[in-house]
Amino acid sequence: MAVDYTVIVLYLAGMLAMGWFGMRRARSKSDFLVAGRRLGPAMYSGTMAAIVLGGASTIGGVGLGYQYGLSGAWMVFTIGLGLLALSVFFSARIARLKVYTVSEMLDLRYGGRAGVISGVVMWAYTLMLAVTSTIAYATIFDVLFDMNRTLAIVLGGSIVVAYSTLGGMWSITLTDMVQFVVKTIGVLLLLLPIAVVKAGGFGAMKAKLPTSYFDPLGIGGETIFTYVLIYTFGMLIGQDIWQRVFTARGDRTAKWGGTVAGTYCLVYALAGAVIGTAAKVLYPKLGSPDDAFATIVKDELPVGVRGLVLAAALAAVMSTSSGALIACATVANNDIWSRLRGKVTSEDASGDHDEVRGNRAFILIMGIGVIGTAIALNDVVEALTVAYNLLVGGLLVPILGGLLWKRGTVQGALASVTVGGLAVIGLMAGYGILANEPVYYGLLSSLVAYVAVSLATKPTDAAVLANWRERLAGRGTPELVSEPVPAHQ
Repeated sequence: MAVDYTVIVLYLAGMLAMGWFGMRRARSKSDFLVAGRRLGPAMYSGTMAAIVLGGASTIGGVGLGYQYGLSGAWMVFTIGLGLLALSVFFSARIARLKVYTVSEMLDLRYGGRAGVISGVVMWAYTLMLAVTSTIAYATIFDVLFDMNRTLAIVLGGSIVVAYSTLGGMWSITLTDMVQFVVKTIGVLLLLLPIAVVKAGGFGAMKAKLPTSYFDPLGIGGETIFTYVLIYTFGMLIGQDIWQRVFTARGDRTAKWGGTVAGTYCLVYALAGAVIGTAAKVLYPKLGSPDDAFATIVKDELPVGVRGLVLAAALAAVMSTSSGALIACATVANNDIWSRLRGKVTSEDASGDHDEVRGNRAFILIMGIGVIGTAIALNDVVEALTVAYNLLVGGLLVPILGGLLWKRGTVQGALASVTVGGLAVIGLMAGYGILANEPVYYGLLSSLVAYVAVSLATKPTDAAVLANWRERLAGRGTPELVSEPVPAHQ
């Protein structure tokens, strides 16, 4: 394993070096939080694909392939569909808003007062997303070094916190590009063909496995529908995804670069399912489906290649972890702390060095909190389910409603976030965290509250809507977006 260890150590050292290099470019708030809004198509596509394809998509995707066959691709496939929908229908308008957070968009659209509540919900989502990614380090480092779970989480988490704190989004962007290349080589170009060959080819796989393993809908229609609700719609509204959209240097980059990234996700989904199906042929009696990735890598790959593929798994986890961490810190600082202090946030203040220092401090604080929470929690699936249920149940309706329905009001948005969020929490307590009902009924109650309260209250002020349309068209000047826009007297 000496060669494999060397590959991994060099990879981790490279991540820290990228963080140090990124620090030199992060000289303003815009640089630190959204990479100066300067990413071109190639870098934007690579980093967007890197953040959405994390440990759950890689290790979990292979595990679903092991359990269900080709239909196990649906989880990652719905992530790709969500990214495609975001890129084609919404990303250009989102990029033109020139904001930093989803809550700032809600304040701009509804005329203020939606930010803190929506910020708390988004913060909870990004925190749990970062925690689940950090927990995944334990699995990878256990395979690599037979390392204690707590030590593995501290080691992996500390590296991500270090390079994210140093250079913010510039460091994360640079590391994500490396991670994208490593994942592409490790999973698509090496592990996929080797796994199929070791399993005897597709003919042998079909002969040895039940026909259900090759049924595109074998995982079940209800499961696919739930994946669409949670992951496809989650891609449309998550702060971690929007913050990457904000890095695009123009709306064409956001649209077409995101489309390329979404298409890549569809290919990655199928690859993971095929690798998992091959693992089922090779190891029919594994204790857990999630062991399939580590087992096939450990037992079937040659020296050196094994290290690169494990680095690819590590890259997948790190890209999602760092993206969720900076999103969590951005929301905590800009949408909660700054608003509670009564401090405005504007694009014009982005040159203030104190803004960089403040956001850097928040990443460090949130990172320590994420590592501590990851050590305390054991169940990754439950934590991730809580995160996405809160996100979709509480924020999907007011965000998409604000983009698509001009009659929506701030009172309707607040009612939607509150009713949907509380409904999801209550239903998870009643039905269980992993049940489908919380997100179904939570989303429905959020929609009913949004429409009913919006229709029962005074329409959004015409001046607010006019400013909103100007910003959507890219013609407006960024306003002080954490303060309510005054209505006509």
